[in-house]
Amino acid sequence: MPVMTLIEAIRHGLTQEMELNPRTLVLGEDVGVRGGVFGATRGLLERFGPERVIDMPLAESSIVGVAIGAAVAGWRPLAEIQFADYIHPAMNQIINEAARIRYRTNGDYTCPVVIRAPFGGGVHGALYHSQSVEGLFYHVPGLKIVIPSTPYDARGLLRAAMEQEDPVLFFEHKRAYRLVKGEVPEEPYSVPIGPAAIRREGRHCTVIAYGLMVHHALEAAERLSREEGIEAEVIDLRTILPLDRETLIASAQKTGRVLIVHEDNRTGGVGAEVAAILAEEALFYLDAPIRRHTGPDAPAMPFNPVQEAAFLPNPYTIADQIRELVHF
Repeated sequence: MPVMTLIEAIRHGLTQEMELNPRTLVLGEDVGVRGGVFGATRGLLERFGPERVIDMPLAESSIVGVAIGAAVAGWRPLAEIQFADYIHPAMNQIINEAARIRYRTNGDYTCPVVIRAPFGGGVHGALYHSQSVEGLFYHVPGLKIVIPSTPYDARGLLRAAMEQEDPVLFFEHKRAYRLVKGEVPEEPYSVPIGPAAIRREGRHCTVIAYGLMVHHALEAAERLSREEGIEAEVIDLRTILPLDRETLIASAQKTGRVLIVHEDNRTGGVGAEVAAILAEEALFYLDAPIRRHTGPDAPAMPFNPVQEAAFLPNPYTIADQIRELVHF
């Protein structure tokens, strides 16, 4: 199998979906002539033409609104929001329209829209190019939220998202785009939406993460295993809505200690819901309080490199948290 970066796997997936289904559309800012600000749609315009690869105005509400209309009319739109930070003007379309079309029409219509957006920090993007927005949509029934951490999963989950009849938010960590590499099959395949992946088996502590934080957690776990004999189990959520409750509960019951890691703000984040589930379903198996290691409740990601580094969890701070949990 060829080795691809995360962004190459996304590009490969988009190309393949366009080839497999002639009713697939790609639309967004600079997705055509420029090929996307990160190169995710490079080459699609030349291959499939301007009727299927559509450069849209700087108007996120219109991008998503047009995608919703196309979906209801029988197309399979892939809408790109250039940075997740700019998804907010489209929130009304996503929450009040896309997520509720099946319900409001009593199942007569569905809304098979996939909305892709790069998110996350660590690239010196400061206030408007570093946000984690998944928590803003986490409370919305009718949506599915996917966050791949590997090229293999990115390609397979994109295919699975395109097979859904309801809207999917597909968030890709921008720092992982060229940092993370892995084997990706040439032939079409799907990774099911819902199940988490156990990236590393362990017995002393469970670490639950998604996106780039999975790789930080794995690095921390390997260091602790090598240097201190602490064996941490690392779970990659992959899909944060819906959550794989069964895998999370089983791991918590096995290890008795749980650390949840994400770079989104702490209050009301995905980690809070995971902690609530485990408190309800696995409390009497726990040997220490559930711990969250997250970004702070700050208004924005700092531009200053030192402050940005302090904002984000990293392998060293994750290792500290695991160590404290194990010795609780």
